[in-house]
Amino acid sequence: MQKNLIAKIKESLGSVLPVTAVVFLLTVTIVPVSGELFFMFFVGTVMLIVGIGMFTLGADTSMIIIGEKIGARLTQSRKLGLIFPICFIIGVLVTVAEPDLTVLAEQTPIVDSQVMIWSVGIGVGIFLVLAFLRIFLQFRISVLFIIFYSIVFIFACSPLISADFIPAAFDSGGVTTGPITVPFIMALGVGLSSIRGDKTSEEDSFGLVALCSIGPIITVLILGAMNSTESFQQELSHPNSYDTISQAFGEFIDSFPHYFKEVASAILPVVIFFLIFDAIFLRLDRKTMLKIFVGLAFTYMGLVIFLTGANVGFMPLGQYIGESLAGGRFSWVLIPVGMLIGYFIVSAEPAVHVLKQQVETITEGRISARALGTSLALGVAVSVGISMLRVITGISIMWFLIPGYALSLIVTFFVPTIFTSVAFDAGGVASGPLTATFLLPLAMGACSAEGGDIAANAFGIVAMVAMTPLLTIQILGLISRFKTVQEVPPIPQTDTAAVQAFPITLDESCDKVIILDVSGRSVSA
Repeated sequence: MQKNLIAKIKESLGSVLPVTAVVFLLTVTIVPVSGELFFMFFVGTVMLIVGIGMFTLGADTSMIIIGEKIGARLTQSRKLGLIFPICFIIGVLVTVAEPDLTVLAEQTPIVDSQVMIWSVGIGVGIFLVLAFLRIFLQFRISVLFIIFYSIVFIFACSPLISADFIPAAFDSGGVTTGPITVPFIMALGVGLSSIRGDKTSEEDSFGLVALCSIGPIITVLILGAMNSTESFQQELSHPNSYDTISQAFGEFIDSFPHYFKEVASAILPVVIFFLIFDAIFLRLDRKTMLKIFVGLAFTYMGLVIFLTGANVGFMPLGQYIGESLAGGRFSWVLIPVGMLIGYFIVSAEPAVHVLKQQVETITEGRISARALGTSLALGVAVSVGISMLRVITGISIMWFLIPGYALSLIVTFFVPTIFTSVAFDAGGVASGPLTATFLLPLAMGACSAEGGDIAANAFGIVAMVAMTPLLTIQILGLISRFKTVQEVPPIPQTDTAAVQAFPITLDESCDKVIILDVSGRSVSA
């Protein structure tokens, strides 16, 4: 366990250091900060590295195992009357437990935070049921995306919805897929699809996260239709100032009890549900249960350390940088700076590590973690750049979301299905806690300095981060498909004797050529 933890911390070190270096260069060049604020950022960075390492180790040995076993058991039962309510309960519980959803809800001025959290949870629960039904009925996932996103945009363009609700609605779809939801729901999908064991099970392992991201958008838009259409204005609170480094460090100490309680209340319902499910259906042996609970302990401590570092160390500096850049003579610098931070910050998201590992394992390396990470980083860089442009100009988010999703859905017809599922999953995964605690405050600080509408212009950055990877990863799929076609060797000319010596046949699905030697054994496929 110790060796695995060290390996995970080294991995997270490589992910967090690049974005730390970018922010450090900003603070010593164009955005000078106080020693206390920089100290808080440095401590937050160390906590992020340790927290991500502990969380990913814990997720590997607890959340993923729990999700896979529950998913496999549900599929074996074949009882829809059991499967649907359990999927709904799981969806609600893991979403309400999501820490970055709480961060977003507490920063959103348009509706009470608890109302928003539970509305989002219900949306995820409903769509998790629909996602399982898709696997059960073998319905093409791209068709579902087209149907549901068409409903979303028709609803969003309705005069019943306040313009201030639209960015928050799409943001809520992004933050629901965070460090607790992603490992659990992805593993649930693996468990649900693995029982069949046919050739489509690999594709069905992905897509649940993407479908679950749609539900919150719809439920928050419904909240928008139920509330008045008045414009919401929010006064941005400024970070606390500290006279000494010891006072700044004391902020971390004072914040720990809050996050101990928050993470415990988030994970406890999931643990209780698992224990009840195990007692009734699974009855796992002691060794497996011990491994799971050790993993849960690492998951818990990792999230506590990560969230404390992100909220106390990262959030204030993100807001300060946004205010400083937008309040200066060259506010356009926000765009390249935002793109640079976006490119590196996605690698530090805990759920991104889980996704890359799951994708590379399930596809047996055909979609490498490195290629997936690069595609994600490019997508997030573009999305943050567009978001900073919106902050400066006040352009409506719909001018980007509608063509972006339309193009993404059109591309689904030309790429392998697994790339579509992974791309839509990755879009949600990319918008995790660091997006909510650094990029969103960055946009809010810039918007405040520009005198813009925070609800309409700053919110929406999470939605943009969730959208652009849909295109970049599907482009990766197009490149992969083109390379595969180019690498297929031509069938050599041969004579009749050679054909008799190496007879050719087709496999049962008629999509693969098998060459047999004289003894009837397969020598090529």
